[in-house]
Amino acid sequence: MRKWWPLTAVCLGAFILLVDVTIVNVALPSMADDLGASFTSLQWVIDGYALALAALLLASGSLADRFGHRRSYVYGLALFAAASLVCGLAPSVDVLIAARVVQGIGGAAMFATAPALLLTSYQGRDRGTAFGVWGAANGAAAAAGPLLGGLLTEHISWPTIFWVNLPVAAVAIAMTLRVVRPDRPRAAAAKTRIDIPGATAFTVAAGSLTYGLIRGGEAGWTAAETLATFAVTALALVAFVVIEHRTARRGGAPMLDLALLRRPSFAGLMSGALLLQGSAFGCLVLVSLWLQSVLGLSPVAAGLALTPLAAASFVVAVFAGRHIQRLAPRVPIGAGLLLVAAGMLVLRAGMTADAGRASLLWGLVVTGVGVGLATPVLVSAATSTVPPQRAGMAGGAVNTFRQLGMTLAIAVLGAVFTSRAATLLDASGTMPDADKGAGALAAGQAQHLVDAAPAAHHDAARHLVHQAFASGLDRVFLLSAIAAAFGGLIVLALVRPPSRTTTGVTAPAAASAPRPRQDSVSTGV
Repeated sequence: MRKWWPLTAVCLGAFILLVDVTIVNVALPSMADDLGASFTSLQWVIDGYALALAALLLASGSLADRFGHRRSYVYGLALFAAASLVCGLAPSVDVLIAARVVQGIGGAAMFATAPALLLTSYQGRDRGTAFGVWGAANGAAAAAGPLLGGLLTEHISWPTIFWVNLPVAAVAIAMTLRVVRPDRPRAAAAKTRIDIPGATAFTVAAGSLTYGLIRGGEAGWTAAETLATFAVTALALVAFVVIEHRTARRGGAPMLDLALLRRPSFAGLMSGALLLQGSAFGCLVLVSLWLQSVLGLSPVAAGLALTPLAAASFVVAVFAGRHIQRLAPRVPIGAGLLLVAAGMLVLRAGMTADAGRASLLWGLVVTGVGVGLATPVLVSAATSTVPPQRAGMAGGAVNTFRQLGMTLAIAVLGAVFTSRAATLLDASGTMPDADKGAGALAAGQAQHLVDAAPAAHHDAARHLVHQAFASGLDRVFLLSAIAAAFGGLIVLALVRPPSRTTTGVTAPAAASAPRPRQDSVSTGV
């Protein structure tokens, strides 16, 4: 059994890294009450973590190649734990957001290096078993997040959702140092310059775009601040393209080889990864707020109501994973995205002013089945559409686009929700400031709006709140369905089986060859 200790160390880190993606959702109303946070701030509590993870994932892989994977993993764990401590102690929402960004930085180091530790720790059939268990642990983290967050928030306090990371990280660090062999950085990696300019330009572009989308929904899309932010995004994207082309032309190691995007299959898979994560998970922040602030559910009940999505995804990925791998990649990925679209339409059909948590069940299950079909194939499909020496970059790009998809979706869907809710509140003629009322709804303050109405009008105000939130979610689910359907059609149209001319090796050989980089295996989340 001692041979499985390295796997245990890696799984512990993966668990706290990925559980923090979903554990926060059910604690958002409590955070808003304690810290006086607006909806914009709540969006950044989620997006700050996901954005740092997406922006730094590829750069973290390059750093790990140069300085050692075990060292990078341990440093990432330590940084993640320190940031978790600050998250729990945060006296204001600004400190909480900053600590979440630092969490994402540590998480990127862990995310990028964990597969490499498994590759160096196991061989043959043991390697396949290790990656299977690691993938299952990742899926279990996503499934456990909402329920664990609800239990800790309801029975103790919301800061404990972060403090629970500390003992797990401490055990993982001690175990990693004891049972995982130190690795020597490859000579080629040590001589290769890290693409810091490319990583900086990408981070600025992703961060300014996210800020512009969030700010635009609050200040207006034609406001000077919003337009300036989008201008910064455009300039940063141009700079990123120029930097990556120049780095590749000089024989360096670009963060992302843009020539790969000229391959229809690779471009289709990147689009699918972006739209899958955004359409399936971007709405959960608002759904969690609806469950607690409008329906009045406890954090535990809200966590249970959200569990069907992750649970269905986990079950499908575990029991159908072997059979899925035998299909042409575009089939499970495309079908999975179309199922996500169907699930969102089922959610939309059940979202009325008098809807309850039972209206979410089947929509979340169908969405989870779609995620379980598509996710396990994404990274292996991407790595098989590029030359073997680019497989690690392709795998890292998939995970980057997935995290970026959720980040952007939270911003876009938040703007869509507040706009639609404000329109309905304004049409009612009973809300003096519809925009402010929509912002309060999105910040989990539905009951405050009801209490602010005259006592004789509480019932009418409560019905209006239910109606406005349902109307906003209706648009959110519709947009998510359109995005998922579009992604499914792109994948089905563009993605083709790998051939000798595109990869340089036959498909079976590519499938059996060890992955050359640390981030070429899907996390399943």
